[in-house]
Amino acid sequence: MPHKIMLIEDDRPILDMMEILLKRIGYEPILVPDVLDALKQVKENPPSLILLDIMMTPINGWEFLDKLRGEYGQKDIPVLLFTASPSVEEKIAELNDSRLGVLQKPVSIIELKAGLEKFLAK
Repeated sequence: MPHKIMLIEDDRPILDMMEILLKRIGYEPILVPDVLDALKQVKENPPSLILLDIMMTPINGWEFLDKLRGEYGQKDIPVLLFTASPSVEEKIAELNDSRLGVLQKPVSIIELKAGLEKFLAK
């Protein structure tokens, strides 16, 4: 049974492209365009890993991560921040969370596969 990868992204074309890539490399994508809906889904059916966009509304990716790790107690789910922002590496280092990483947009299928395998092999 393939790992379930939840992609939280409010840009529909990116969701569609990532669905194709995730399926192609053997994962089961769960596409969630609404960040608040994602919190509900994680609580009910936690995925193997979350790919998380940073720039979203009504809460951004950092706020989602705070809720996920704190309020929802989901400290073991690996999260890869999926972003075009080059400044996230500093913030990730400050958080000191071994289950947190980053994939820069645009991502190649090779980078995506390597990023997922790094966290799912643990």
